[in-house]
Amino acid sequence: MVRTKAIKGKGAWYWAHLEPVLVTNPDTGSPKAVKLRCSLCDAFFSASNPSRTASEHLKRGTCPNFNSESSPNPISSASPAGVITMTSSSSSPDDLGALAMLEDSVKKLKSPKSSPGQVLSKAQIDSSLELLANWVYENCGSVSFSSLDHPKFKSFLNQVGLPSLTRRDLVGERLDSKYQEAKSESEARIRDAMFFQISSDGWKSKSSNHNHSSGEIENLVNLCVNLPNGTSVFRRGVFTGGYVFSKYAEDVLWETIIDICGNNLQQCVGIVSDKFKSKALRNLENQHHWMINLSCQYQGVYKLIQDFSKELPLFHNVTDNCYKVANFVNTKSQIRHSFLKYQLQEYGRAALLRVPFSCRASGGGVGRVEFEPVFEMVEDVLSSARALQLVFLDESYKMMTMDDQIGKEIEEMMRSQFWNELEAVHSLVRLIKGMAQEIEKEKPRIGQCLPLWEELRVKIKEWCVKFHIHENHVEKVFDKRFKRNYHPAWAAAFILDPFYLIRDPSGKYLPPFKCLTSEQEKDVDKLITRLVSREEAHIALMELMKWRTEGLDPVYAQAVQLKQRDPITGKMKIANPQSSRLVWETYLTDFNSLRKVAVRLIFLHATSCGFKWNSSLCRWAQSRNGIDKAQKLIFIAAQSKLERRDFTYDEEKDADFFSLASREDDVLNEVLFDASSL
Repeated sequence: MVRTKAIKGKGAWYWAHLEPVLVTNPDTGSPKAVKLRCSLCDAFFSASNPSRTASEHLKRGTCPNFNSESSPNPISSASPAGVITMTSSSSSPDDLGALAMLEDSVKKLKSPKSSPGQVLSKAQIDSSLELLANWVYENCGSVSFSSLDHPKFKSFLNQVGLPSLTRRDLVGERLDSKYQEAKSESEARIRDAMFFQISSDGWKSKSSNHNHSSGEIENLVNLCVNLPNGTSVFRRGVFTGGYVFSKYAEDVLWETIIDICGNNLQQCVGIVSDKFKSKALRNLENQHHWMINLSCQYQGVYKLIQDFSKELPLFHNVTDNCYKVANFVNTKSQIRHSFLKYQLQEYGRAALLRVPFSCRASGGGVGRVEFEPVFEMVEDVLSSARALQLVFLDESYKMMTMDDQIGKEIEEMMRSQFWNELEAVHSLVRLIKGMAQEIEKEKPRIGQCLPLWEELRVKIKEWCVKFHIHENHVEKVFDKRFKRNYHPAWAAAFILDPFYLIRDPSGKYLPPFKCLTSEQEKDVDKLITRLVSREEAHIALMELMKWRTEGLDPVYAQAVQLKQRDPITGKMKIANPQSSRLVWETYLTDFNSLRKVAVRLIFLHATSCGFKWNSSLCRWAQSRNGIDKAQKLIFIAAQSKLERRDFTYDEEKDADFFSLASREDDVLNEVLFDASSL
């Protein structure tokens, strides 16, 4: 029915090769899903998008038995009436393919000479190769240089009238020219800025098992420049191996600042880095009074998960209990068989519960290990709740565990607080992860830090109430992390940013001093006096008092605080993110000293979340010449990503795409299953 309907449309050619197959459940024999089978190589595919399957599998050369030159044309447009029709119930997909090849041969005999293709001019060829090279450069690490030598890629270039583009072409003068172009543009934009902030990401080692003697380069540190107009430009990439000492990080950062600023060091107003609690940041700030050096807020919030996993008994309890369940289910053959059976029955898939190596080595305790692998085990147990419950209700299980003390303990454990505690841990981790991901995506300014942490505090308190968790211990852990992350510039930027002005009963828009603690109020005074000269310190404090009592004209305040709905996310966002700084620069001219502090402070970024690079980059940089080429490629690709505001890497995008495609398949299969049931 599906094929008969489809051949009447534009997709007739590929239905000659793709056969819809109804997949049945092996246990029940009932229809479960619809798949597409390639009649040429017997490969199976999802039925959600046949045209995409045809393009990917047939046209792009994935199918070993498909000949693109003899691909069938729509039968309805070429077949003489009465020969064979696609609606014939006796025709098989192999018959249709042979018929299409026959028709194609007849067409070739009728017009043996193919018309010559369009010949490209030299300018068109040069322009096309330039675009192709730029695509390779800007997808640095994701597009393999060796793939340019693939026969089918060369055949494609030949088909469209282009000469081959070799690896040597890409890493020679063409690369040098593109690098110089990108670097000149970047430097020009930095020169035009009155001040800037250095963003430094990638200092943290990606592997705790790094072998220093191997000489393998693991990390790539990205050094970018944040400009007052809200844009960023790439400056340099630094390859490091394993753990990086604080003094080395300090030297790299200071060398970068000098390289940009020359003698005008006050042009750099600060650094934001992912090296949490870095001595290098403190040293540089102490030595240069005008600088604000911050740790990345994404890292700070995400660290809360590790804090709670180490210090809350709830986490230890859930980790131990999940390990007991996973170990019992995975290692007992009869229990494992029953569990997999119920997984298939309930979810249509089956897999063992993941157990992190750290838990196996320590017998279940979380200790000082990263919580992420432990959380995967927690998620597996929670997502398999129904299957586990059915296992323990099964009569065969009761017979198997009649004399099994561990089985009885686990069964008793599951009847108590196990599921509630499991859900509580899972809920808290998802809450913190969600906040961290939002911070990574939105890249807030430092004026937003206090409101963000307060929002997280409120949500965690609500979590405590929901799951009947004692607040005191949780709040102590939270406050400890907050204090480690806090910087006085948070409070000062919060007070000076017109976006956070509060309308009082008289109609004035005043800074939110009432939201600060007494210590944070003192921090505001201290920070402002540090950022100005000694001669201006008392003037700046007087202007701060004026700002506190008079605030901003209501019309300007409302204009700064204006929000609009983001057409992509649907969320309300600031209509003009630069307006807070621009009000100080252009309107609040009476505040001669305070405005110098405000315009530099307000624009500072609170995160250093940089780029995610393909691991192949590190392998390129094994030789002196390789590092030079890799640095140029990184610069070109990074600058392109910044211009597009694209901070992901292709593997993430592909994973998201296939995850979405999988969900679409599930929906399609459910619809087809319901239809077949009727």
